[in-house]
Amino acid sequence: MNFISELNQRQKEAVDTTEGPVLVLAGAGAGKTKTITHRILNLVKKGVAPENILAITFTNKAAQEMKERVLSLIHKEGNLNRHLGYEERPWVSTFHSLCVKIIKDNATLLGTKRHFSIYDRDDSKRAVREALKEMGLDSKEYEPGKILSIISREKGNMVSVNEYKERERGDYMGGIVAEAWQKYEKILKKENAFDFDDLLAVAAKLLKENEIVRKNYAKKWQYIHVDEYQDTNEVQYQIAKYLAQEHRNICSVGDGDQNIYSWRGANIKNILNFEKDYPEAKIVVLEENYRSTQTILAVANRVIEKNKLRRKKVLFTQNLMGEKIGLFEALDENHEAQYIVNKIKTLVKIGTPLNEVAVLYRANFQSRALEEACLREGLPYQVVGTRFYDRKEVKDVLSFIRYALNPESTADLVRVINVPARGIGKVTLLKIVEGKENELPIKIKERVWQFRKIMEKIKESAMTKKPSDTVKYVVEASKMGESLSKSEEDIDRLENLKELIVLAKRYDELEGEEGIERFIEDISLASDQDGIKENEAVRLMTVHASKGLEFDCVFISGLEEGLFPSDKNRNDNVSEEEAEEERRLFYVAVTRARKKLFLTYAQSRTIFGSRGVNIPSEFIFDVDETFIERDYLDFTPRRKPLLEIEF
Repeated sequence: MNFISELNQRQKEAVDTTEGPVLVLAGAGAGKTKTITHRILNLVKKGVAPENILAITFTNKAAQEMKERVLSLIHKEGNLNRHLGYEERPWVSTFHSLCVKIIKDNATLLGTKRHFSIYDRDDSKRAVREALKEMGLDSKEYEPGKILSIISREKGNMVSVNEYKERERGDYMGGIVAEAWQKYEKILKKENAFDFDDLLAVAAKLLKENEIVRKNYAKKWQYIHVDEYQDTNEVQYQIAKYLAQEHRNICSVGDGDQNIYSWRGANIKNILNFEKDYPEAKIVVLEENYRSTQTILAVANRVIEKNKLRRKKVLFTQNLMGEKIGLFEALDENHEAQYIVNKIKTLVKIGTPLNEVAVLYRANFQSRALEEACLREGLPYQVVGTRFYDRKEVKDVLSFIRYALNPESTADLVRVINVPARGIGKVTLLKIVEGKENELPIKIKERVWQFRKIMEKIKESAMTKKPSDTVKYVVEASKMGESLSKSEEDIDRLENLKELIVLAKRYDELEGEEGIERFIEDISLASDQDGIKENEAVRLMTVHASKGLEFDCVFISGLEEGLFPSDKNRNDNVSEEEAEEERRLFYVAVTRARKKLFLTYAQSRTIFGSRGVNIPSEFIFDVDETFIERDYLDFTPRRKPLLEIEF
């Protein structure tokens, strides 16, 4: 078995244990993707049909990378003398994409249409705002985003609107949320749409309640892999459990030390209690790190060992000791940003590529000072989280296609009926939505008819042509391309549309409507990381957004008490689990670095308009002094750092 020789002893153990439940506790940089892909290859070499293998992860980017690596390995080492057709490949996708497939496969059973819309957060907030308006409530007083977060959390815990209403009976705010939720559900149903949480909840409910459906998928996917298991919420945990119920061939891979998403429902207990669900499970611990220097790992181990809610593991590496950890005390956020930019310019001079540098922060507002410093110094940067797919022209093209396939989608109709301007105003739009088109003047009716002809042709293209050809056709038929030719901004938008066509080409190999459906689904379910461009620019991002990424050089900024760790840790009512999550977040930040790590903090910082004096983060004190080298700017006062002053 030639491919096994590439693995270390623990990885081999995980790869060779192909029957029954397996939990792989994979430390940061320990080669978990390599382990999963080689395990899938081993199953194929043992005679398992590739199409009987399922692998689930959390982002499109991770799924695409895993899919490419799996197919490459199978064709290279799998003793296959033919190319695998689409239906014969292992199914590698995100949880959400998997649930879209389950819903579409069973659309008739669920009483829905195959072509449905997927609401992003903006769509959902609009619908909640509409629900509040219907209730006679001011959306400024009752913020749609907060109500939506409550609904999302409850759906993630598999709580229905009726169960929530009963539970919150007598509570004023709970009653408002329940009524808004009910009206929100009616809007979704009317527009033949699902939000992100519905995709998971509907699929889970179907698997739970319909034995025939559950057995069909058990027959289809006899070997299941779940990546980033520590990030599963209740509904994702249940989906994995239902799918593995019959054969119990489930391989869950994750790291409790990297559980950082409790705020969106991720439950660390899912990975900690794996053996309770599967008493016969084999546990494999991957501790050898292939990413970072010994110095960086020494810091990471020292930081995370203070947590109690964890399975003990100690990362080690064969890599060099590496450079010490840079530490900089700034006067304020602007001084901190200037230091970071100056240091990056120095790194570039000695050969570090810009796209191998990341600046991490705890909160989004911290990017302002960093962006200003980058602009001032002419340093190219990309703020991860500003998604390519959120740009107006990109969303417009997607809405044209979605509305062509799903005419019930009012949200998409409203978005594109006057793009580019074709003389259809708000009054006309209202009459269309209310089904009163017959009341429109003849001239306006003609414009609406022309729009509907365009939509019919787009639908025909979507159902018969390659996805890239359909995107190209939308730009031409809608005349979007003609309207974007006046300014420099228009040229950028045209470039974005060309980039969208290139992205669509990835789906051209899929037959019939499958290609355009997958294209629309994947973009609708894209994460922040899916928008990262492969260009020469420094990456600015929150620590949460950095999960799963790695860089040669990493700056962790804003290491001050109340910021990182956040001020929620000062609350006496904070649970042990919540307090430990901040430490896990710092651990994730540290382990993004391959070669060099910099820590920075500011004596004072303006937050929400108020300037305060800061105490250095407790995490800095966890770093052994022997691993630290302090740095200064020319105008940094040469005095005793705050770290050495006793409070």
